[in-house]
Amino acid sequence: MTLPNTKLQVMWNRLLAVVEEQGQALIRAAFSPIVRECGDISAGIFDFEGRMLAQAVTGTPGHINTMAEAVKTLRARFAVQEMKPGDIYMTNDPWIASGHLNDFLLMMPVFYKDRVIGFTSCTSHLVDLGGLGMGPEGSDIYDEGLLIPPCKLVSEGEINALLMEIVKANSREPVANEGDIYALIACCEAGAKSLSHMLHEFGINDLDQLANYIIDTSRNATIKAIATLPKGTWHNTLVVDGYDNEIELHAFLTITADHLKVDFSGTAPCINKGINVPLNYATAYTVFALRCIIGPEIPNNAGSLEPFRITAPKGCILNAQPPAPVAMRHTLGQMTPDLVYGCLSQALPDIVPAEGASCMYDLPLRHAPETGTSNHQQFAVELVFNGGTGARPTLDGLSATAFPSGVWGSQVETTEAAAPVLIHKRELRPDSGGAGQYRGGLGQHIEVSSTINQDVLLFLSVERVSNPAKGRNGGLTGAKGRIRIDKDGPDLPAKGEFRIRGGQTLIFETPGGGGFGPPHNRSAQELQSDIDAGIVSTGAAREIYGAPE
Repeated sequence: MTLPNTKLQVMWNRLLAVVEEQGQALIRAAFSPIVRECGDISAGIFDFEGRMLAQAVTGTPGHINTMAEAVKTLRARFAVQEMKPGDIYMTNDPWIASGHLNDFLLMMPVFYKDRVIGFTSCTSHLVDLGGLGMGPEGSDIYDEGLLIPPCKLVSEGEINALLMEIVKANSREPVANEGDIYALIACCEAGAKSLSHMLHEFGINDLDQLANYIIDTSRNATIKAIATLPKGTWHNTLVVDGYDNEIELHAFLTITADHLKVDFSGTAPCINKGINVPLNYATAYTVFALRCIIGPEIPNNAGSLEPFRITAPKGCILNAQPPAPVAMRHTLGQMTPDLVYGCLSQALPDIVPAEGASCMYDLPLRHAPETGTSNHQQFAVELVFNGGTGARPTLDGLSATAFPSGVWGSQVETTEAAAPVLIHKRELRPDSGGAGQYRGGLGQHIEVSSTINQDVLLFLSVERVSNPAKGRNGGLTGAKGRIRIDKDGPDLPAKGEFRIRGGQTLIFETPGGGGFGPPHNRSAQELQSDIDAGIVSTGAAREIYGAPE
């Protein structure tokens, strides 16, 4: 029976409700604050072939777009005819899942009338998997924790107890890990149950026609959007802080009649620190950035993702090969939108925003007992704070907002309840947004200390400490990031492992976004509003914007 498009559209809307329910189940059940409070997840529904049909609104591109490919890999790895109701498969392989060991990806076959009709999948971040911890210091993947190849986590409803014990035994937060894994299982089960109910309500036996409708419609709409763009090839170089030395990222963007290609040829090679990026993760953020400009109203699924093609030489820092260390792959992976926007802005100069803070200020902390002592509190927590986004062609940038990750900032109360830390101050940084006709978003000033009299280890891997976000079309750069211990302490480098002594305070300032357009073009009314709000100082208003005395 061929269904009319009107009914298929109704079913599509229902599918969105199903996948959103799936994502919320994960957030509600999770133990770790970075999942429960920051939304560092993905959830999706896939057809029988493993093509992504719909994703939950909550989720990071690094999880969602890598999940879109990972399900195809897992579906090919395990024979469908051998799958049973209640089975769930998983892996945290960085080159299959989402780029580092801390992200667990699950896939569950959905059965209806005794046969597989599709899959649910989800990803979330586990706070600790042993090894050196969530930092850039590992020399290879084996330093970074427990790697789990594709395997069956749940068999016909029975969890693999040995696997769960192994995960717990290799973590400094075993209870949180166990809880987060059960939350991932609940997410898959919620999606599978609701999807089966949906098929029953609509009186259909499979997703085939709906899947083809969703994917074909989205693909055709994306190709139509691409067809309106200028054709050609553009190149951009982005210099990032790197570890010991600055690193150059290169991109060549080619726009044809029916697809876009990004090639990272010329990008620096991998280094012996954990900021290398598997290509699946670099691809996820690159495609997301392009889709924010090209056909942003088109749903994100296998159809709309298909016309975007990303390549890179093996062994470059955006296409790391096993066993390269990749624990902090988000540091450079989240810089790829600014890299590719530098290309796209040459083709579409009045549409692309200025550069932003981009790399989230992810601050993993854990206990650091003195050698030979056992009288300490064991904990691991991961704080997330964001800088400002770049100004847009007709609007100011957003302050303290995560782009491109979309991860919400850590909340003060829940952070203090989950770990022995005290947040003394959290406020916007005046004058940190790049000046322009449209001002860049502001960064934050945050002060944190431990509430227990023992040392704490900080695993630092951030960007924009040496190379601030550039403005566009005459806009100025945003403020650099800055990290130090105590107010009179020296500035820390952007990456490394640091010990915070008991009684010391960690002070960090997230970067601001770049401005768009010449500062003297900013309206007097908007500038005065910034001054009144404390966003721009009177001195900066006079010296940078040219405001009268």
